Amino acid sequence: MDKIQQKLLEEVAGIHEIPEGAYSLRINGKLHGKNSSENIEVVKKEDAPGIDIYVKAGTKNESLHIPVILSQTGIKELVYNDFHIGEDCDITIVAGCGIHNGGAEDSEHSGIHSFFVSKNAKVKYIEKHYGQGDGSGRNVMNPQTYVELAENAYLEMETAQIKGVDSTKRSTKAILSKNATLIVHEKVMTHGEQFAETAFEVELNGEGSGTHVVSRSVARDRSSQKFVSCVKGNAKCSGHTECDAIIMDDATVIAVPEIMAVDPDASLIHEAAIGKIAGEQLIKLMTLGLTEKEAEEEIVNGFLR
Repeated sequence: MDKIQQKLLEEVAGIHEIPEGAYSLRINGKLHGKNSSENIEVVKKEDAPGIDIYVKAGTKNESLHIPVILSQTGIKELVYNDFHIGEDCDITIVAGCGIHNGGAEDSEHSGIHSFFVSKNAKVKYIEKHYGQGDGSGRNVMNPQTYVELAENAYLEMETAQIKGVDSTKRSTKAILSKNATLIVHEKVMTHGEQFAETAFEVELNGEGSGTHVVSRSVARDRSSQKFVSCVKGNAKCSGHTECDAIIMDDATVIAVPEIMAVDPDASLIHEAAIGKIAGEQLIKLMTLGLTEKEAEEEIVNGFLR
């Protein structure tokens, strides 16, 4: 890997080189390398770009890295990754996509991730999107996620898009069985003319299932954002969806939270709040010696932390 690719790898996956253990690394539209461990098998798909991941039942305290890097302008790809998580597992998956676009053509990565999480399994999924480059071409990322959680399964998703992505449409659909839990923490920041749209659809089909979906975003300059969430309670369950956004400059933010109770014992809550940085917050930090711009940055960083 060259220095640009190493920088992207560090930004999206927090690593500087090829990781140990199970991994799949995709660079410029091609599988650059992969490795399986004793308990995690990584298999290249034969009928489409992407991989199949099989985690043996009972696997504990192991991780899988699957970053994607684009450092050439004009590459557009659609990748399919399927995760089959065995019963009683406890693993961490680190994904993410980094694009460096120094040319005039758009670069785009679209990934379709499908999670099939077995009974009593626990998964933490971390995904970061990052863009850079001084070209006129756009950095585009359109991830799609499909989730099936079996009885008592648990999936926690941490997604972040803080810099350099010109256009993104994220969609996540999840189906939960008895006592299954889905936790989502999303962080998004847009600036310039960027656009970001997020859509969540969660179906709580099993008794005792629950979800907590939280999105925090900052929209700056003339950028625009749209957050759509729908939580359906089809059994005795609990669901909470929340969108908090800071709007600055001439940006636009739309929040569309929706809850639907089909079962009378479904307990569902939705919240949405959009507002600018409070003046008293700026004044308090400026009295400590910060400039107005520094105070704004401190507030934004704390909000997205």
